[in-house]
Amino acid sequence: MYTAEDVLKEKGNEIISTSSGTKIKDAVKKMVENKIGAILVEENNNIVGIWTERDFLRNSLQDSFDLNDTIDKYMTRNITSAQHNSSLYSLLDIFLGKRFRHILIKKDEEYIGVLSMGDVIKANLNEKTKELKALNAIVSWEYYENWRFPKK
Repeated sequence: MYTAEDVLKEKGNEIISTSSGTKIKDAVKKMVENKIGAILVEENNNIVGIWTERDFLRNSLQDSFDLNDTIDKYMTRNITSAQHNSSLYSLLDIFLGKRFRHILIKKDEEYIGVLSMGDVIKANLNEKTKELKALNAIVSWEYYENWRFPKK
């Protein structure tokens, strides 16, 4: 069964982050350049928050929102993470239960990557495709077409 770490190995586990004093407009630019939907926020080489596309949409509706504000004003500080050996199903359960799209993956108390809901769904579909191919190799349709009850 696929795990979070398996998905990171296929996808790549580069962690894109920015400092807590980064302006919102610079964080958005970095997200666009890296084609990512979430950016991690660091202070003193420690991850202290996450800021996502959805956060941007929600924050931009506030009257006081300013692209020149620093990201630490708007970031989510309570970071949800999963262990590297978590199954795809447990990751999907977290995504659906908590209603968010990005999760940090930990191994031995260190963050090793970020997975999006799309990454996990894609990996799950790939795993199911492999399972179906394996089943089709065992039992072919031809077997059913040629099967007959014995004549008496």
